[in-house]
Amino acid sequence: MSKDPKTSVEGGPGLAQSPFAGLSAVGLPPGPPPVPGAPAPAAPARNRGRLDILREKDGRGGKTVTVVDGWTGIGQPEKEQLAKKMRAACGCGGTVKDGRIEIQGDQRETVARILTEAGFRPVFAGG
Repeated sequence: MSKDPKTSVEGGPGLAQSPFAGLSAVGLPPGPPPVPGAPAPAAPARNRGRLDILREKDGRGGKTVTVVDGWTGIGQPEKEQLAKKMRAACGCGGTVKDGRIEIQGDQRETVARILTEAGFRPVFAGG
């Protein structure tokens, strides 16, 4: 019985170089020319919808909570990611509950800035 020769995994000279190092764009044909009158490539959508930013105190023992409501087409993981960013920026606690983001304290300006950066259109609603 003879064993099949195997490739060495010791990391010899063949594994030290990148297989893509020799590739370049030289000699490739250029891309298609722009069509006159055609719209430019669209930038990512920056208006992802209106969100209401509320300040609530009712039923919370006198504590103020900033609530972001009015989400449409946004999944739970993205809400949790935005809530985490808001908690870090505000230096306070918060959660995602019943499809709404709740941040402790009156943090409306900071929350609005984060939502604007994410492409939403925040609106201060309520009192």
